[in-house]
Formats: sequence, structure tokens, C-alpha cells
Amino acid sequence: MKTNERLLSLDVLRGFDLFMLVAMQPFLVISLKELNCEWINDTLLYQLDHAQWGGMRIWDFVMPLFLFMSGVTMPYSLPKYKANNGNIKVWQRVIKRVLLLFFLGMVVQGNILALDPNRIFIYSNTLQAIAIGYLLTVPMVLYLKPRHQLIAIALFMVIYSIPMHLLGDWSPQGNFACELDKALLGRFRDGTFVANDGSLVFANWYDYTWIWSSLTFCCTVALGSYAGHLTRTGDSNRPATAKRLLAAGIILLAAGLLASTFQPIIKRIWTASMTLYSAGWCYVLLSIFYWWIDVKGHRKNWNWLLYFGCNAITAYLIGELINFRGIAESLLHGTAQYLNNWYPVVLTACNSIIIFLILKVMYHNKLFLKV
Repeated sequence: MKTNERLLSLDVLRGFDLFMLVAMQPFLVISLKELNCEWINDTLLYQLDHAQWGGMRIWDFVMPLFLFMSGVTMPYSLPKYKANNGNIKVWQRVIKRVLLLFFLGMVVQGNILALDPNRIFIYSNTLQAIAIGYLLTVPMVLYLKPRHQLIAIALFMVIYSIPMHLLGDWSPQGNFACELDKALLGRFRDGTFVANDGSLVFANWYDYTWIWSSLTFCCTVALGSYAGHLTRTGDSNRPATAKRLLAAGIILLAAGLLASTFQPIIKRIWTASMTLYSAGWCYVLLSIFYWWIDVKGHRKNWNWLLYFGCNAITAYLIGELINFRGIAESLLHGTAQYLNNWYPVVLTACNSIIIFLILKVMYHNKLFLKV
């Protein structure tokens, strides 16, 4: 493998993340609910759902890992593209990618397909978080040395934290990031509608934030980019690189827990402490995958995850937008009388299998959605 070639572990880890998101979690949740066992509800199902506010569960790490992995490949691609095509061309490519990701995010969660102007929301999706985090990280990768990138990440976290501490509290509707989203997005904030008197009504159930959280989205992507720097420059001594990734993960976990003593870990507003803590687990996961695949050489039998990892955007889009249960129901509706409550479980399993088969066919025919 050449030094600048993409590592298999990166695509496998990304595939693992997308596999859990669009295939495994929906099937596990509906299956475990049907079992209706107390310890399963209190442990597995609890971890397969998002934390209501403070703290993080296993399912809360899927989105940070998605952002993190989008940053890992940046040191492999951006400097090389800039060297071959020049500064203007690389920024044209960056802007094109950002706009496309932002639009696809609106398609997924902005309700564009509803063809209802009142249901269009501007900034409310994981793909858009990746787009903005990527945009803010690009100058770091192109123009800053790695140690200066770490300084920039720390600076972004400080900038994020100052108004969060001084201009609000850490409640779902009382934090600064939430108030800023309401002020700037207005009617185009998710969970908002216009009342009969023309006033805006912000739903209390919607407590995700985006605009101010873009600073920490960037930190997650940039920390992923720094991990990519470690794997790219450490290719000649991969065992040592795996140890560096693990050490960085442990340091970030400790930093996140220390920061949580004065700033709570809250994924919905992407606090700085949550950014550090989640990035720590991302580094640990990357070190494990990197050590097992690229250091120890266990490179076979990963195609089933590469189907998801090499077509991550496609997997996310079809998983979020298209319900294949209708296809399964057209063929299996007669079994509903025998399966009873397990019939929806079978339909969900079929939905996951169809997504898997689509991605498999695309992979083997070298059809990849490039964004």
C-alpha cells in the first residue's frame, strides 16, 4: 500500500458506523421491543436510543463518528488535489461539496420532498453538520501545520464556550445556541410553524442546535483530520501509529470528562466537553480497527462493511429516505396472520436486507456516489 493510499480500516470503520445507522439499529430496536424483557429494555434498548439531554449513550456516538470519519480522509485528498490543481480549483471543489451536502441534508430532513413550503427547514441534518464542519476545517488542513491545527481546535472550543456560559444556561430551551438558532433561522428552524396571527411558534420538543454548534462540528471534523494526519505520516511504522491513536483517544476521553465538570456533556447542542469525549471514543475505535486490519493484516472478509463504507452517503440517503418495507409486504402479506406481532420485525429485516443488497450491487459494479 502506498503512503498516500486510503487505508482499509478507514472505510471499514465508516461502514460499521453506517451499517449500524441504516440497517442494524432499526432491526434491533423493533426486535428487542417485541421480546419485552425488562433487562433488555433497561440496557440494550436504553443504549440504542438517544439521551434525552445530558450524557451520552452508545447511539449518541453514531453522528460524531460520521463527522469524525469525514475528517480523517482530508489530509489524504486535499493537499494532493491542491498541489495538482491549484488553490482556486481546490476551493471550487470544496464549495461544490458543501453545497451538495447541504442540499442533500435538506432533502433528508428539510422535508423538500413533501412539496410543502411550510415544511422546508434550512439547517437540521447530519449531512449539513458535516458540510459546515468540513468547510471550516479545510483552511486548517491546507494552511496550518498540524500543531497549529490543534491550537485552532482549542480556540474554536473556547469561542463556543464563552457565550454558552455567559448568555444562558444549559437547559434545552435556555441555552445560547438555541436562542441563536431561533433568532437567525426563524421559520426555517426545524419544529417551527407560523400561527394564525403570523407569529412564530417554536416547538418545545425540538432542542437540537446548529448554527453556534457549527464551531464544535468543525472541532469534531478537525480532530478526525488530525487522526488522518497521524495515519498518513505514520504509515512507515504502523504499530507505533496505532499506539499514538489509542493514546490520543485516552487523552481526549480524560479531557472530555474533566471539561464536563464545568460544562455538561450534551450531544444535542454539541458542547465542547461532548466534542472531546466523543472524539476520544472515535480515536479508540479507529486505533482498534487500524491495529486489527492495517497492522495485524486481517484484511479479508470486510466487503460486507465496505458496501456501506465506500458508499456512505448513498447508504445514509436511501436508509433515511426510502422505505423498502412495502416491497416485502407485497410478497409476504399472507404471513401476517401467522407471524402476528413479529410481522413488522420481518418487514424491518427485509428493509435492511434490501439496502444491503443495493449497496452490494453498487460496490461490485463500482458505482459510488462522490460528494
